[in-house]
Amino acid sequence: MDSPAPRDGANIPEYVVSEIAGAIRRTLEGAFGRVRVRGEITEMKRAASGHVYLSLKDENAKIEAVIWKGNLRMLAAVPENGVEMIATGKLTTYADRSKYQLVIDRLEFAGEGALLARIEALRKRLLAEGLFDEGRKRALPMLPRVVGVVTSASGAVIQDIRTTIARRFPRHILIWPVAVQGQGAAEQIARAIAGFSALPAGGAVPRPDVVIVARGGGSLEDLMAFNEEVVVRAAAASAIPLISAVGHETDTTLIDFASDRRAPTPTAAAELAVPARGDLAADLIQRGARLAGVARRVLNDSRLRLLRAERRLPDVPARIEQARLRLDDWGERLPRGVAGLLARRAQALAGLRIPHPREAILVRRERLGALAGRGDACIARAIAVRRDARALARFGPAPLSALLRERRGALEGLSARLESASYQSVLARGFVLVRDAEGAPLTSAASVKPAQHLTLTFADGEVGATADGAKTARPRKGEEPRQGDLL
Repeated sequence: MDSPAPRDGANIPEYVVSEIAGAIRRTLEGAFGRVRVRGEITEMKRAASGHVYLSLKDENAKIEAVIWKGNLRMLAAVPENGVEMIATGKLTTYADRSKYQLVIDRLEFAGEGALLARIEALRKRLLAEGLFDEGRKRALPMLPRVVGVVTSASGAVIQDIRTTIARRFPRHILIWPVAVQGQGAAEQIARAIAGFSALPAGGAVPRPDVVIVARGGGSLEDLMAFNEEVVVRAAAASAIPLISAVGHETDTTLIDFASDRRAPTPTAAAELAVPARGDLAADLIQRGARLAGVARRVLNDSRLRLLRAERRLPDVPARIEQARLRLDDWGERLPRGVAGLLARRAQALAGLRIPHPREAILVRRERLGALAGRGDACIARAIAVRRDARALARFGPAPLSALLRERRGALEGLSARLESASYQSVLARGFVLVRDAEGAPLTSAASVKPAQHLTLTFADGEVGATADGAKTARPRKGEEPRQGDLL
């Protein structure tokens, strides 16, 4: 930039705004060129135009950045807020707002540590939802008619699967080509898995009996498409048994936890999908030989049982001859038996005595006479009861009232005598009944011990008391009282 001529009376050159902005931009781009910036993504937003605006920050500073819509589809990693990543691009300025920004054309995770932490957080969340439960795993079909494969159309993976299936047991293979890494790969894989499940049975496009999701080996960033949540959920929701074969044997992705079976390599996945024809033939031969041996053993056992049963069977003609002889014998003995039976029954009947009807009539007359006597006695008792009732009815209420008054006067006299002899009347005159703790009456002061518990019964109730010792007896009439000792 040519230095403008100084104005009259001024030593400082004069620039227009666009000249200063252009100079700053050329200086910034020339000094830095392409740079790699590491920081945590924040303030990310997608504009209606398709561009993505974000900021990269660390503990001390923050730089704004932009990803143009055309570059967004080619990124290997999808930007997310809160994830530490390494952005590659060039520094430039935005003259309209007098700020500088980083134009990003490549984005990657900041080391495997941050990437593994993101994968582990997603794994724990999906595990808590039950997407990895063993109860969701389904058995693979023994001999599928159609094998679906979700992988890249080009590369060694699909060739290995084709070769292995053709060698073991040729089956129809239906390929759904997808991108296995880069921007949009996860969405394509998820759509392919869901697409196979959506195929109707018996439709124009055959529905696979088993699906293989395969990819060759690579770095952790290359395999990130198979760690995305959309792929894992599609694998868990697959209506067809699914085999995951991503990377080498040591590589583990989240789709392995959601699939029904995990294969260490794509070749191993093909071996899991279809059995070996030679193995099936050998197994059939072995099973046939075992079935033939079992059949022979069953036949031999049945033959031996028949031989044993034949030995135990009786001689039928001899049995028939014996039965005929017994029948002839019974035929000869039957007439004699009938005659003997009739003779015995006649002898038993001869010993029986049948009473004459007159005897029965006499017995009945005696019973009737006894009943008539009992009836006459009952009638006599009833007449006596009625006669006594009429005599009692003639007895009036006046004599009965006089008798009651006489008995009541006698009872009142006895009650007065009983009341005068009762100790309650004595208590009413001021006397007290003294009893010990067991309730026995105490009639003398000598029988009372010091500190003994006493019960004093008055006319209107009882009072408890405790004795404090014997007192000096009151002098009798005509005696002089004794003077007590001083000491």
